Amino acid sequence: MTRPLGVILAGGLATRMGGGDKGLLPLGEGTILDQVIARLGPQVSGLALNANGHPARFAHLGLPVLPDPMPDFPGPLVGVLAGLDWAATEGADTIVTVAADTPFFPETLVAHLTDTAQDMPHPLVLAATPRGDDEKTKSMSRSGLIRHPTFGLWPVALRDDLRAALQDGLRKVVIWTEKHGGREALFDIPGDPFFNVNTPDDLAQAQELMKDRK
Repeated sequence: MTRPLGVILAGGLATRMGGGDKGLLPLGEGTILDQVIARLGPQVSGLALNANGHPARFAHLGLPVLPDPMPDFPGPLVGVLAGLDWAATEGADTIVTVAADTPFFPETLVAHLTDTAQDMPHPLVLAATPRGDDEKTKSMSRSGLIRHPTFGLWPVALRDDLRAALQDGLRKVVIWTEKHGGREALFDIPGDPFFNVNTPDDLAQAQELMKDRK
């Protein structure tokens, strides 16, 4: 499988941070988005950003900015669709998506997702982590893993199917991936590799994690 294109999902409303673009919040010597781009860029053949509103605020990044193709912020799947439509114009077969507020995801993300997709007619894989003994989550799969639906490998060939599902009201990622036989790629890594910044306290924690990584 050739290296996929990468799409950073930044289309959310960031309500717990008071609105605005979480990815543009300061982290280390740059922003959260700078960290995300530095991690994902070497793993993919090209990058784009899914975001709504005026794209000029991201001009300094030098990336294509892909707005949601449907109104009213229907969730991350519409950002995936924006990425798949862009990838189709680029002649690509697959994309890998990551969340714009998750600065420490694995540097092996794309390799592990694509390895897990071997022999699939339509490569469709979500990242997953083990569930802790005291952890309860609605994202847990039948196999007992915690799925991270914004971190996945997606096939361009299914973009019209996804579009139709969204137009029919589908919003839950795993309902669509399970329908198409999606797999899970287990990332059994110490700590929380998919830690995301949702609140001011999370941002303070991310700043401390950045210091520890220097």
